[in-house]
Amino acid sequence: MKKVAVLGAGSWGTALAMVLADNGHEVRLWGHKKDQIDEINVNHTNNKYLKDIILSDSIVGFSSMQESVANVDAIILAVPTKAMREVCQDVKQYIDTPHLFVHVSKGIEPDTHLRVSEVIEEELPANLREAVVVLSGPSHAEEVSKKQPTTVTAASTSLEAAEKVQDLFINQHFRVYTNSDVVGVEIGGSLKNIIALAAGITDGLGYGDNAKAALITRGLAEIARLGSRLGANPLTFLGLTGMGDLIVTCTSVHSRNWRAGNMLGKGMKLEEVLENMGMVVEGVRTTKAAYQLSQKLQVKMPLTSSLYHVLFDHVNPKDAVDELMNRNKTTELDDLAQLLGDRFSS
Repeated sequence: MKKVAVLGAGSWGTALAMVLADNGHEVRLWGHKKDQIDEINVNHTNNKYLKDIILSDSIVGFSSMQESVANVDAIILAVPTKAMREVCQDVKQYIDTPHLFVHVSKGIEPDTHLRVSEVIEEELPANLREAVVVLSGPSHAEEVSKKQPTTVTAASTSLEAAEKVQDLFINQHFRVYTNSDVVGVEIGGSLKNIIALAAGITDGLGYGDNAKAALITRGLAEIARLGSRLGANPLTFLGLTGMGDLIVTCTSVHSRNWRAGNMLGKGMKLEEVLENMGMVVEGVRTTKAAYQLSQKLQVKMPLTSSLYHVLFDHVNPKDAVDELMNRNKTTELDDLAQLLGDRFSS
């Protein structure tokens, strides 16, 4: 049995706390809202995020960061990307030995263009980090909380650390693979939210399966194009954190990004959508960051560019789709041939 702190009592943090509790670990679930923590400890529920789900008695809620991380074996960072720096700054006040950090957030920081693991490494001194591991994959919290079959990847530059995380989480319902391609896993997990927003828009506009299939496949090409430029293995994007995560996020009503895009496609303004959602839609921030990064690195990302203009320049979604369909003709497989050629010739 391990002592594990899960920082972030949203749907995903709570679902992962349930997996850890099922595996016999002592789980400390931290959140900044006292009424939510009281609900977790008294009623063993977290109904705002996981309705009608009963939590194990071994999951104890904490509103004190200091108490939640005291003498734990691992710290799971399950907060939105925009809160990651602040939470890391809080954590480092209360630990003085190296800890295993696992982050489960999917996004890129605007302006700095840093991946989440890079943000963590900036904020937490090396003497406080045993390792940083990314846990990512096609995984809706609602299904994980109901013990429906789910498969994810633990990625780290340290295979030993990735295997520790694999051992923490793996069980008959929640299968965990390991991977050394941290860049690929993080980029795939982050950029799929952009494509999911776009998929929601096409559904909101009333377009059919043909449009969605095109969006997913061309979206994967954009993800691989940028990811490979940043040093990822292009084959990673054919796996769980690439194609797998892209499929589940673009096709499910559980997906916040798809739901947000669907509202946009039906004519709602971005501010209305975000207020209506009541939860973080990571794809919005990530679209801004990926657009900035594509401009900086001169990587062609037409879907991302179009979505950026819809979100931040108030371009009509239908006009953006029409513009995409009327771009200059090109060939389909040049990107893949180039990416694989570069990979295997180096």
